[in-house]
Amino acid sequence: MTEYRIAVLPGDGIGPEITEVATRVLRHVTTRHGGVALHLTAHDAGAGRWQREGVALTDETYDGCVRADAILMGAIGLPEARHPDGREVNGDVIFRLRFDLDLYAGIRPVRAWPGLASPLAAAPPVDYVVVRENVEGLYASRTGGCNVREEVATDTIVITATGTRKVTEQAFRLAAKRGGRPRDGRSMVTCVDKANVLSSYAFFRRVFDQVAAGHPGVASDHVYVDAMTAYQVQQPDMFDVVVAENMFGDIISDLAAATVGGLGLAASADVGDRHGLFQPAHGSAPTIAGKGVANPVATVLSAAMMLDWLADRHGDPAAAEAAGVIEGAVGDVLAAARVLTPDLGGAAGTDEVGEAIIAAADRRL
Repeated sequence: MTEYRIAVLPGDGIGPEITEVATRVLRHVTTRHGGVALHLTAHDAGAGRWQREGVALTDETYDGCVRADAILMGAIGLPEARHPDGREVNGDVIFRLRFDLDLYAGIRPVRAWPGLASPLAAAPPVDYVVVRENVEGLYASRTGGCNVREEVATDTIVITATGTRKVTEQAFRLAAKRGGRPRDGRSMVTCVDKANVLSSYAFFRRVFDQVAAGHPGVASDHVYVDAMTAYQVQQPDMFDVVVAENMFGDIISDLAAATVGGLGLAASADVGDRHGLFQPAHGSAPTIAGKGVANPVATVLSAAMMLDWLADRHGDPAAAEAAGVIEGAVGDVLAAARVLTPDLGGAAGTDEVGEAIIAAADRRL
């Protein structure tokens, strides 16, 4: 039996509720499976702690994340918890972990789940992954911008050959493991940029093309970001793996989630060569916190991604099997369409969905 140490950051708003469900599913499935043991350690980090103590992520918690085999996060941030310059304090946690642990690839899968109505009129098959460069781009300027007398404000985009190469290699490795795009099964990585206007994105594209040349078994393509938003709605089946600069990746991944039912289904992973952080792509939704109606599916799927990443990193088939059980159980619950939270058109509560996923997992174990 393989043992893993998991740092758990429940966070703010609905974060503790959805994290509790995800950890309950993890414990149940790994215990029943018997091949994986998880040691989960919860840490207090986020806007609530910042409001109480003036710090969102202590060095002690950061060190716990560094020592862990993986990090599972709920949702961080509250709209009223802001620094004097207007930035939300959630960045004190999320960006510190991303930048300091070099979690350079934000991996955000998007798929249309059977049983859920598509908001797209044509309802084409959707199954692709957005790979977002996570530590450069426009967000690298988040604390280094310039504001002159509240008259002029600037931020600078940062794109390096090394950073672009690393995230592009991640995208091609991912494409090589997938089954190709829904349209024709062709494996393809699409570079999303604005190379026709900005030299920084033209540079991003040139580095992408250099990496693509080293992967002849996977096709490559380019799409301008404005056209990308149209294709995501009209022809999403043309995509397999998509790679983009930080801000563009952030925007198109949220649009991707909206096309298949919303952010309540949007899992994500922030990974590097040594560390991995797994969290739902949505925010802390404080307006529904404590009401028991938050959708835990994105967090549960993020937990499955965590197991899959651990399996790949450590050559652990047991972890991969447990990940498959969880993902399959989520699919079973969504396909049945009987136990759904209000955001998906149902009336079930957070805990009820969690119990339905556990019951579905039991049928698969």
